[in-house]
Amino acid sequence: MVINRYLAEFMGTLILVFGGSMGILAAGGAGGAAEIILIAFAFGLALLAGIWALGHVSGAHFNPAVTLGLLLDRRISLTDSIGYWVAQFAGAAVASLLVAGASSTDVVAGTMTTYSDQGTGILMEVALTAIFVWVVMASTGRSAGHHAPMAISLTLVGVHLAGIPFSGASVNPARSFGPSVVSGTFEGLWVYLVFPLVGALIAYGLYRLFPAVDEG
Repeated sequence: MVINRYLAEFMGTLILVFGGSMGILAAGGAGGAAEIILIAFAFGLALLAGIWALGHVSGAHFNPAVTLGLLLDRRISLTDSIGYWVAQFAGAAVASLLVAGASSTDVVAGTMTTYSDQGTGILMEVALTAIFVWVVMASTGRSAGHHAPMAISLTLVGVHLAGIPFSGASVNPARSFGPSVVSGTFEGLWVYLVFPLVGALIAYGLYRLFPAVDEG
């Protein structure tokens, strides 16, 4: 059923954002490498859980940028893409509501992605999203094996390790949307809504430039 795919995207995005956000809270603002590592693995392992639980239903996009890349590659229709996007943003918002229920909206604000320099934040979101979506597309193509869940999840860990100090490493418009809406804090949100999508466009170009042998 089509509705099951949308529900899977809702639940998978909820798992990703809730698990990652709770990882931020668990880190407790400790600072330094330990905090970055904890948060990176919280998001990566939450994504892995969502992929294993729901990937067989919807393909486990859980990210509007991923859906855009796969739409450009004609692996998903425009109608389904719109349904996925609505489900992803809704799942992220509900995840942040759950975090607020366990703490407060002020605490949810602390799970937002932020940057200290706008130019650097934009650059990192474009570059890191391009890498992440490229890996998603390559590891789930026709020639892909069974390594996709680990490859995608570990790439997200790597993206966070590299990007948290510079942009918060959103690489996912829904992930940034949820905490912003629930906390009522929208400053800088446009960066995280727009530039991961630019990264997805670049990822599609890279994927087509370096196709697998049987996809050329």
